Amino acid sequence: MAINFGKVAVLLGGNSAEREVSLKSGKAVLDALIRKGVDAHPIDPKIDDISKIKSLGFDRAFIVLHGRGGEDGTIQGFLNTLNIPFTGSDVSSSAIGMDKAKTKQIWQSCQLPTANYQIIIKDNFDPTTVSDILNRLSGCVMVKPVHEGSSIGMAKADTPEQLVDALNEAFKFDHKVLLESWITGDEFTVSILNGKALPAISMKTNNVFYDYQAKYQSTETQYLCPCGLAEDELTTLNQLAEEAFKAIGCVGWGRVDFMRDKNNNWFLLEVNTVPGMTETSLVPKAAKEAGISFDQLVLDILEQTL
Repeated sequence: MAINFGKVAVLLGGNSAEREVSLKSGKAVLDALIRKGVDAHPIDPKIDDISKIKSLGFDRAFIVLHGRGGEDGTIQGFLNTLNIPFTGSDVSSSAIGMDKAKTKQIWQSCQLPTANYQIIIKDNFDPTTVSDILNRLSGCVMVKPVHEGSSIGMAKADTPEQLVDALNEAFKFDHKVLLESWITGDEFTVSILNGKALPAISMKTNNVFYDYQAKYQSTETQYLCPCGLAEDELTTLNQLAEEAFKAIGCVGWGRVDFMRDKNNNWFLLEVNTVPGMTETSLVPKAAKEAGISFDQLVLDILEQTL
């Protein structure tokens, strides 16, 4: 296999707010490729001159850049101009997937289930309207910067004062913020490999929601895989995940996140086109349950570039 891949650039780090997570994901991917005999080398756009990626003789790229600059179509477009194959989704689907608002609008147009929402633009934000916004969105909302991942800048708000504070915090990360009606229930995620769902995972945390601390720092967050759903429920979830992934135009690999409310209704949250790839991240957990080792998962993703 190593002969087929040629020289591989593992793109990691970058300049986004998710840089630290990307460095960890990238190192795990790089180590796995090297263990498998692939001629792989780390490239960090924050430090390295990526304009030389072609002259340095790289044949393909494994993108492990999370967030803006790596997950939003930017690096994908750059690699396209160099005619270098890369892992994951193309320019347009990456850009859409990074935009939570655009993603929701497409899902709505496809009649896929997603929570009621409102988009707030920083320059147009009027603090006197927050009470009306809360009333329109059932009195409690999740505040999300549109173009961030890893739960960065996210918060729950159920009073006008909390909403103003949460929006001002979210505006530090993005000029556009998504407000979603709060969903009380369980959070699930479905990883996608070659267009097909891997075993679903249920995440349980004592935090208010599955936030950055619960994802990357807590030792108490529980990951259930198998997720505990009945067979028919799992079939519905997997079908929704695959449809949602395809609706955005995503290919190769990724992850789709869900909430299920107290009435067992599913709601799509977002799609991740370059999910975390540390050995304890969600995609590797799902792959392990499917009998796929971390090293084999990395090779399976890279094979999509051949």
